[in-house]
Amino acid sequence: MNNLEELKKPTKQEQKTAMESYDALSAMLDQLDTANPEIEITETEQKIKIPLRALKLLATILKATSQGKPISIVPIATELTTQAAAELLGCSRPHLVKLLESGEIAFTKVGKHRRVKFEDVMEYKARKRKEREEHLMEMMRADEESGLYDS
Repeated sequence: MNNLEELKKPTKQEQKTAMESYDALSAMLDQLDTANPEIEITETEQKIKIPLRALKLLATILKATSQGKPISIVPIATELTTQAAAELLGCSRPHLVKLLESGEIAFTKVGKHRRVKFEDVMEYKARKRKEREEHLMEMMRADEESGLYDS
């Protein structure tokens, strides 16, 4: 896995090319009826069979790139160091270690070092996002009930 600090925002030219490619690919995906379509690389005239799921992932990557978002692909079972997991969550390593030790995020130990599964970090991130949204909705309901939103 590339280090998170190596991720770079796509250039304007890359964004433009990605947008054009995304439009063409997404239109083609709707027409495909095979699990392993064949694509051709024009420069080499080589034909390659690619799983449909991989082509759909490529479309997702192209869409994000066209929007100027940096991309990183991480296999689901990837184990992260505590530093990499902290960077992914946008918190300090000591804070992440507290989350691990309190049981908020599962981890394993390899010798003295903690390792965290990428999927566990993402699950924690999603859970926290949902909790924030629920708290925000509670606050909005409370404000409405107290008349703060009345005209």
